[in-house]
Amino acid sequence: MLKRELEALGYAAQVVSPGHLSFQGDWFAVCQTNLWLRTADRVFADLGRFSADDFDTLFEATKQCPWELWIGPEDAFPVTAHSVRSKLTSLPACQRAVKKAIVQRLSEMHGVTELPETGTAYKVHVGIVQDSVSLTIDTTGPSLHRRGYRQRYRRDSMKETLAAAMVLLSYWEAERPLIDPFCGSGTIPIEAALIGCRIAPGRNRQFAAEAWRQIPTEFWDRAKRLADEQQRTDLQERIVGIDADPSVLREARFEAERAGVEESIHFQPAPFSRLSSKRRSGCIITNPPWFASQTNAKEIFALYRSMPDVFRKLPTWSFFILTDCENFEELLGRKADRRRKLYNDRIQCNLFQFAGPKPGAVLGRIETATPSDIETNDATLDLPSLADESGDSGELGGLGEVLETTDEAEVAVPEEPEEPPRVQRPRQVMPAAFGQLTAKAHEQAELFHRRLVKRAKHLRRWPTRQGITCFRLYERDIPEIPLVVDQYADHLHMTEYERPHDRDPALHANWLDLMAQTAAKALEIPIKQVFFKRRSRQKGDTQHQRMAEENYEICVTEGGLKFWVNLSDYVDTGLFLDHRVTRSMFRSDAAGKRILNLFAYTGAFSVYGAAGGAAETTTVDWSNSYLQWARRNMETNGFNGATHQFVRSDSLSFLQSLEEKPLFDLAIVDPPTFSNSKRTERDWEVQSGYVELLNAVLRRMPTGGIVYFSNNFRQFKFDATLIPAAMIHEISNQTVPADFRNRRIHRCWRMVK
Repeated sequence: MLKRELEALGYAAQVVSPGHLSFQGDWFAVCQTNLWLRTADRVFADLGRFSADDFDTLFEATKQCPWELWIGPEDAFPVTAHSVRSKLTSLPACQRAVKKAIVQRLSEMHGVTELPETGTAYKVHVGIVQDSVSLTIDTTGPSLHRRGYRQRYRRDSMKETLAAAMVLLSYWEAERPLIDPFCGSGTIPIEAALIGCRIAPGRNRQFAAEAWRQIPTEFWDRAKRLADEQQRTDLQERIVGIDADPSVLREARFEAERAGVEESIHFQPAPFSRLSSKRRSGCIITNPPWFASQTNAKEIFALYRSMPDVFRKLPTWSFFILTDCENFEELLGRKADRRRKLYNDRIQCNLFQFAGPKPGAVLGRIETATPSDIETNDATLDLPSLADESGDSGELGGLGEVLETTDEAEVAVPEEPEEPPRVQRPRQVMPAAFGQLTAKAHEQAELFHRRLVKRAKHLRRWPTRQGITCFRLYERDIPEIPLVVDQYADHLHMTEYERPHDRDPALHANWLDLMAQTAAKALEIPIKQVFFKRRSRQKGDTQHQRMAEENYEICVTEGGLKFWVNLSDYVDTGLFLDHRVTRSMFRSDAAGKRILNLFAYTGAFSVYGAAGGAAETTTVDWSNSYLQWARRNMETNGFNGATHQFVRSDSLSFLQSLEEKPLFDLAIVDPPTFSNSKRTERDWEVQSGYVELLNAVLRRMPTGGIVYFSNNFRQFKFDATLIPAAMIHEISNQTVPADFRNRRIHRCWRMVK
């Protein structure tokens, strides 16, 4: 990048050692390069290069350099040094040898016996790499990354030189949108604005060489005047800096004002999840939180995993992300189009580049992209020039511009089969960087649409005859579309069951959106009334968590009763549709009975029992939220009063707290496969706990007492001999509703003591 910057300024450069480039120039070049170089650390005057593997050679070779042309008899010349893989390893000894050689040379050439070093400073540096010595004088002073707009440097601040390099390596141009969603104190947006507005990065600071007598003041004045003439007042498209922390944005706004680009940047407090733009194409250039500098790696891991779902909202944008995360591509689910190793504050990191369509290209349904479909990486350096519209660069005090371009292949649109044929302008068909839907996805959507229309037609009168407003429409009918679609009145609740597929996370999220839109269209339901959930396979001690806080509730009807369901916030809505038949059986047995509902969830069985004429109901659950929900369902159907009890407890502890006498005549036990809580001493597992639980229930029942036991653990093994106090019959085939294709969605037993 630095080589290209120097060439754009009109100076041919070559690499002389890792991290160092050499070019020739006059005194005005010192002014230009210090003012304009964005990715350089310092500009040195090269006094000499030679090989030395001992101090005598170092001393004599140093003494031969023309120090007197630079350093006067009263000037200061402090010496610093570094040595890498060389025989001369002692830096203090190297500094003493070089200092002594310079003193002797200056004393002889200036004809003096004393060098007071009270005048202008000329900082000398001796660098030794593999016994190759370079002697230089620093023309810059403090590093060039110190532009002058930042008042304080945070520990996690990105260097301005690296931020500028990220922008220059990107496809961004001043006319395109640019967003940094993790802008922090605003380094990337400010550097981009300086580039876009053609503001010299060193315009607001001083340099060591400004005090040198060799460089006339008019050279600096001329360089600064030319820099001022190149400036734009502001950008056509404001740069956007976003961060979740409003306090750092206050600092960013202040620094943007000091840099003179406050009108070109809009800073906005917002979480990353809300990233979006109405602009057709642009660049995301950002430096998200790093694992190396954070203690909460779990949160950062979740943040990285969320990126594909956020980035897919910008299908025509390109993305440039600097991070130290080694498995970043794995977390995003796709390989970067280009990956560059960089260092920030000695931490190795990578700049991952994900190319979107070129501006003006058509986002088409294509499986893959050819190299010509992707934006080239040869971005134009926006350095000062007097280039005219024909592309020829002018000359202005050594300033010039180098434009590196790549021919862009275009895909021609076939002509219409008409006579005479119409000539259409060529256009490009491009893939999105994240979430490009394929032709196969659209074929699946068409299959899904036809299946839903067919099912809706088949079930058009069935819900009314059953007295229900919520039922199952689709249950993984097409193997390659493993979704479940339930209709709740005039709403849809869609669930994805985790299955292997070849889609990356962003593509898969867009695929799910496509299926939701397809379902809404097929069933003529507004898309805002379609709710989509993902049911992943639970492993170990994990459980389904609350998914949202929207609290979108509606009241549905089943069996002449009303139930509140929450369509937005949980994987399950509050009403298990597969237990519709079991609830009806339960109501038939409820007249005059004392009912116990364990693991009650939202109390649907309690409502059915009360509707069947139960003498009293006892609803037990650990969750206070579920108990409140159950109470609300009971009250909605007119069942309240002292005969209906709600108990917050785990089921086994509740049973153990009761006296050893018949208390209940009818019970429903529908436990989860697994449950844990900080409020209980032990976890619940249905396979290991069902025997103790059912026997405890039966001990609290008289002869003839009935227990309905159900669960949905696929590998569940039931041993009736371990429950000797009851006659047991499995009724699973009778209890699965007709609208469910999966006849093994649950297993159910009826037990009579």
